[in-house]
Amino acid sequence: MHVHIRRAPPVTRKGVYELYWTFASRRQRMFERRLAADAFPWSDDAILNTFKFCNVFRAADRVSQYLIRDVAYAPDAGSYADRVFQIVAFRTFSNIRTWGGIRTALGRPPTIDDLRTGRFEKALDRVKAVNSGLYTGAFILCANKAYGFDEKHRNHVALFQHMFIRGGLAETIRGANSLESVVRALQGFPLMGPFMAYQTAVDLNYSDLLGFDENDYTQAGPGALRGLRKAFTSLGDYSPSDAILWMVERQQEEFHRLSLPFGGLFGRKLHAIDCQGLFCELDKYCREAVPELASNRSRIKARFAASPDPIALFFPPKWNLGLPSNASVPAAARHPASKQFAFDLDEAFPDDGNNRAEARITRHRRSSGGSADERVVTPHFI
Repeated sequence: MHVHIRRAPPVTRKGVYELYWTFASRRQRMFERRLAADAFPWSDDAILNTFKFCNVFRAADRVSQYLIRDVAYAPDAGSYADRVFQIVAFRTFSNIRTWGGIRTALGRPPTIDDLRTGRFEKALDRVKAVNSGLYTGAFILCANKAYGFDEKHRNHVALFQHMFIRGGLAETIRGANSLESVVRALQGFPLMGPFMAYQTAVDLNYSDLLGFDENDYTQAGPGALRGLRKAFTSLGDYSPSDAILWMVERQQEEFHRLSLPFGGLFGRKLHAIDCQGLFCELDKYCREAVPELASNRSRIKARFAASPDPIALFFPPKWNLGLPSNASVPAAARHPASKQFAFDLDEAFPDDGNNRAEARITRHRRSSGGSADERVVTPHFI
């Protein structure tokens, strides 16, 4: 006798769930319009034109692009173990200037031998003195003094020594049989929380060192958990990770149902890491579009500041994307805002915030003589 257990699926919050797919469609279209060298604004959506949002595809963001091109596929990266160390170290700092400074100080990418001799730590000291810092705010890093040092970067140097000199992490990763096992291996070390371990595992999987399916495993970060609570009134019998993978499976159906254009990333569909990130961006977007939804974060901190630097796109060759040979994102320029969309609500939320009134889109033209808060500021993304 076969027993079939039917799992209760997530229960969507009407209007906000649809915003998830609407955001993905509009934000990807902005990326495509900038790639085509269209003038700013690249959207009719006032919120997207005013505030900073990550790309729909994680691999297309500027820091990930640098990691893929200049770290994971750097021609002078060295041995398998050295390359694992470089990817883990880069993601820890998530700072292009820091990595460039390390390369300048050493004359090449850092190696595990540099960890042994102290050259890597000295290079970090030099970069910190010049740049007045080493880290970005991209990830919330464990701040405890796990290895007994007062300075964060010295604890991370000790962590890398633990991982790659005493802990044999590179060989463990070489022998891994799944993306989840890579996450578990990373998470087994101090200062590596579940989400940071997952993000680092995805970076390693971008390289040719690993070849796992990104949809085999996912981990919701703090921002994604907030977005999940906004998109759904209940997850049913699903875990947050299950709900993210549920979105991966439903993407084509939902874009079609909502008549939203979405061609993916040069033919590549959304993967778990992208759908996870979209929940984080939905949380931010709803702070402006649906402020009635209760959240422990009430506003978007980062405004749009145009990047002056062009970037030549580079994605893992193993993806076989249909990328034009001359594809590059041009430098952004400031332009006045044009006609835009704004969200209005048909009804207010009840006190418990569980029954979302359906959002409706209305067109309006912002006055060029509006207040400073009404003027659109150019964002920083590619």
